Amino acid sequence: QVQVVESGGGLVQAGGSLRLSCTASGSTLDDYAMGWFRQAPGKEREGVSCISRRGSTTLYAASVKGRFTISRDNAKNTLYLQMNSLKPEDTAMYYCAAGTWTTLESVKYNAWGQGTQVTVSS
Repeated sequence: QVQVVESGGGLVQAGGSLRLSCTASGSTLDDYAMGWFRQAPGKEREGVSCISRRGSTTLYAASVKGRFTISRDNAKNTLYLQMNSLKPEDTAMYYCAAGTWTTLESVKYNAWGQGTQVTVSS
């Protein structure tokens, strides 16, 4: 079973950028579709972006499309989320997850990290 660990979160001003990373162990990353999810206090977890095993297919939530870019380096067993033009409403705990299907539905993923906090100040 794959284990994933997120990193790269932090505090940034509105309009700034951050790059999140998610490193996998216990299995090779290219066995899995991967997704990024986020959860703000008092809100449900939402799908942010996902990518197929070879990276040929990517999906984005409407709220981040054009600002965020998901990518993966299977040779390094690492998933990335480049976040540009950050807004205060992007503030949340961000999680990466591994699954079988390329989907923004969190229930389709079965291996989750502990999360990394992203805080965007206005």
